[in-house]
Amino acid sequence: MNTKTNTRMNSLDPRCKTVLGAWKTWRVEADERGLLYRYDTPVAVLRAGEHRFFDPLGKLRAEVSTLSQPLFRSAQEDWLRAERREWLETEWQAVETGADELAWVRYNGKLADVLPPRTRALYWRGFVEVSVERVDLSATLEVAPALLRELANTSFVGAHASPAQVVMQVEVPSYAVGVLTVDDGEARLLTPGRYGFYRTGRNIGFQTADTREQALEISGQEILTADKVALRVTVGVSWKVADVLACQRELAKPGEHLYREVQFALRQVVGTRSLDTLLEDKTALDREVLELVKPRLEGQGLAVVRVGVKDIILPGDMKAILTRVVEAEKAALANVIRRREETSATRSLLNTAKVMEDNPVALRLKELETLERITDKIGNISVYGGLEGVLQDLVKLAPASKQ
Repeated sequence: MNTKTNTRMNSLDPRCKTVLGAWKTWRVEADERGLLYRYDTPVAVLRAGEHRFFDPLGKLRAEVSTLSQPLFRSAQEDWLRAERREWLETEWQAVETGADELAWVRYNGKLADVLPPRTRALYWRGFVEVSVERVDLSATLEVAPALLRELANTSFVGAHASPAQVVMQVEVPSYAVGVLTVDDGEARLLTPGRYGFYRTGRNIGFQTADTREQALEISGQEILTADKVALRVTVGVSWKVADVLACQRELAKPGEHLYREVQFALRQVVGTRSLDTLLEDKTALDREVLELVKPRLEGQGLAVVRVGVKDIILPGDMKAILTRVVEAEKAALANVIRRREETSATRSLLNTAKVMEDNPVALRLKELETLERITDKIGNISVYGGLEGVLQDLVKLAPASKQ
């Protein structure tokens, strides 16, 4: 509300009592201060109590302030500083900040206001103690940790500026590193934690860099092998930021840059190998791609931990051809194994025959073994002529056992 409006509404002020149309009385409580104006010029400070003035022409008005909020705001503040200096010694505490200075104001020790550079303020002297902490911005960048904690836990009532206008608060998570730049100068690394920086008169930039291992998938890359077979290759890459400052300085988009480098290396390796070579040893492909990518990333702050080929997809006709090749190879292998077993069995029989030829006892044992197998399947046997007769009739007994 401007001064003229206050003057016109003065007669409605419940604190003002008019007696006989000429005498006016203003009541000021113990926790208040008043300022008496004649027209728009302050003429007296009103302390606690009742104040009576003769004002037949209605030239006087009063403004009352609560001392629990000591900040005094008036359009005549500059005039009071120049013309009522004696009041500054007894009634107000004057605070003024320079071009590179900031002031924190406390009420009874509790943070209440902040004055940016080139700011002037008046605070009533009373039961609230007003203290001022000045900060030289030319020599101070970072906010003290204790003050930063206080800002986080204080309901700020400042009228000149908010903490967010003068202080930039940032937090670096445990898995990252912070990068701070001031006026586009040299970057500074921040370890995990909370920080505050005075932004007044400065251009402050901040960003975080994730230092954890990250995954990148390069999928569906169509590449021709050395024998002109078109493949689709999918590769997985594990990487992380090893040098944050170098990465920030050299690369705008680290992930996209790494994608391209791995893609180029993959094409280079696959293009020099035949299909059979690729399918026989995938680990060699992983190793060669990694060896090509690492030197290209030196000085750029990125570290590739490992590279792994996830899929190699062949065209449909090539799949059918490879299937037939595999079937033929397996069939040939089965033939070889069967022939080998037959040869081994024949060789065993030949060895057995040679042993029995030179050893009648071994022959007799073989005969008994054969007789035992046959008799297992026959219920009754009648033997005539002794054991020798049984052996001679073996040929006759065998058909009988089948029946």
